[in-house]
Amino acid sequence: MNVTMRNPCEKSGESGEQEKEAAAAASGRLTGVQEAEEGLDSDSDSCLETEGTHGLGELDKETLYLRSCGAHCVVPASCFLHQGKAPELNLRHCGLGPQGSQALASALISNSYVKRLDLRDNRLCGAGAEAVAHALSKSRNICDVDLSENQLGAAGAQVICTALMANLAMQKVQLAGNSLEEQAAHYLAELLLAHTGLKSLDLSYNQLNNQAGEMLGPALAENTGLTELNISWNHLRGPGAVSFARGLGANIFLRVLDISYNGFGDPGAFAVGEALRINNVLEELNMSNNRISAVGALSLGLGLRVNQTLRILVVSRNPMRSKGCLGVLKSVQNNAVSTLELLDFSDIQVNREFDDLASSVKVSHPGLCIKTEGCRVEYKKELLEVFKPSLPASAPK
Repeated sequence: MNVTMRNPCEKSGESGEQEKEAAAAASGRLTGVQEAEEGLDSDSDSCLETEGTHGLGELDKETLYLRSCGAHCVVPASCFLHQGKAPELNLRHCGLGPQGSQALASALISNSYVKRLDLRDNRLCGAGAEAVAHALSKSRNICDVDLSENQLGAAGAQVICTALMANLAMQKVQLAGNSLEEQAAHYLAELLLAHTGLKSLDLSYNQLNNQAGEMLGPALAENTGLTELNISWNHLRGPGAVSFARGLGANIFLRVLDISYNGFGDPGAFAVGEALRINNVLEELNMSNNRISAVGALSLGLGLRVNQTLRILVVSRNPMRSKGCLGVLKSVQNNAVSTLELLDFSDIQVNREFDDLASSVKVSHPGLCIKTEGCRVEYKKELLEVFKPSLPASAPK
């Protein structure tokens, strides 16, 4: 879509008329500002608000955005013009592109209301990422940003991470589906080391590989602040997976971790098992679809024998078969202080021996829900959002 010809957020019919009305209203406000500055009385037809000088500041922000759109030859986004004092600005799927994001950036800096910014799927690329990064580095109000599916790549990751390190108010960042690879991992590791206020980070649906895991693992070990991390649907395997798991063992803040749909395999499962032996903070862990066999499951069970904090463990869609599931379940049974509430073996075929053991475990651990292929019992507490990432258009199915 050509943003210089048509507003990417514009829809047919009534939405188009609303767009024209919004632009006309904003233009009227610009006239109002000029009249106010010339000392005209308050009964003029300008749209000045009556809340003291605050109204003039509000006009300036919309005026700045309209002028910036004109300078970059893009149609203003109606979503921004209608935003008002709402704390969330949702511009996802608007096709802003580099020019549209540059026009938006200057207005974001002066906007004191926006706390959550959603720019998912806007083709920001390098130039757009740089403009948004500048706005994020200057803003002291935005604390939650979604930049997923924007073709950021390594260059975009660098400027965004640098900006986030300058914004100490930032608490939640989503960078899913941005083709982030080994080079981008270097900047992400720096972010984990430097930003102690960041609480939630979504890196799912990228291409973070073995080398990336070797960089992110030590950074995770040293991180102080992050409580939720989603790194599902990447390529963490081999030494990279082991290094990442070791970082988990040393981390003392992370409560929720999703590493599903990677390639941890048995070596990675063994490292995670070792991490669970010493980690006394993690509460929720998703390891589904990680090529973990019965051998890896038994290694994972070594940590479950002593762990006292894990409440949710998802190991579905792994080739561990009944033997592996039995090993995990026996480890939980032998842990009198286990706090597990959900153990998910979905999409793994189990035998009668497992069913019998599960019945026995439920007696000794009455608060534990064991989910298998044939079990349709719903867990009493819905999983946190980090376990349910939205599926980008480019994600594998």
